This record gives sequence, structure tokens and C-alpha cells, in this order.
Amino acid sequence: MDELLGRLVAKVGVDRVAAEKAVAIILDFLRKEGPADKVQALIDKLPGAEALLQSMAASAGGGMFGMGGIMGAGTKMMAAGLSMGQVQAVTREVIGFAREKAGEDAVGEVVGAIPGLGQFV
Repeated sequence: MDELLGRLVAKVGVDRVAAEKAVAIILDFLRKEGPADKVQALIDKLPGAEALLQSMAASAGGGMFGMGGIMGAGTKMMAAGLSMGQVQAVTREVIGFAREKAGEDAVGEVVGAIPGLGQFV
């Protein structure tokens, strides 16, 4: 996760805490909205992703991930301090990183299974 978080800080201009929250929101969104087996296989190929999800969920006390869907994920990232442009840039970087680590096919299957997600990545 350090590699991805470093990229987000450098390329998007968000601080590390906001980057961690945004990545956790995106991964949680994928987990809730995508095919469970394919999303878990993707998360398993992202070093540190599971630990990040667990730490963010624990620190949020379960309330952080209440609202669902693409709009809910965007709203949560803006509430974490990201602008709309940063939400889009972070999402693209996370998906790009996932493609590097898990492959185009694995990411494509997850993105393709979630209605409307393709237009954001």
C-alpha cells in the first residue's frame, strides 16, 4: 500500500491520511458492489489492502461506509477532504495500480460488473 499511497500524495496532491481514507473507501465500494470472489482476488493482489480496509473500518466504527453506490463513495471521499477533481484522480490512480498488480483482465471483470463504474475509470 505504501507504493500506492506515495503515488497519490505525489501525483494527486492529497495528504497521506486522506489518501488512506480514499483508498479504503474505493476498495470497500468495490467489495460491496462487485462480484465478491473477483473483488477479493483483486484485493488479495494489492499488498496491504486488506490491512488498510480493516484499520479504516475499525477506526470509523462502522459508520464510515454507510452510504452506498458510486455517489456514496464520491461523497465519502469529499468528506475526507478531497475535491471532486482529486476524487476522480485518486480513483484513476487506484484502478491503474490495481491493473499493474492484478492485471487488466482481473480489473476489467470487476469494473465491468459494477454498473456505471466504467465511465469513472
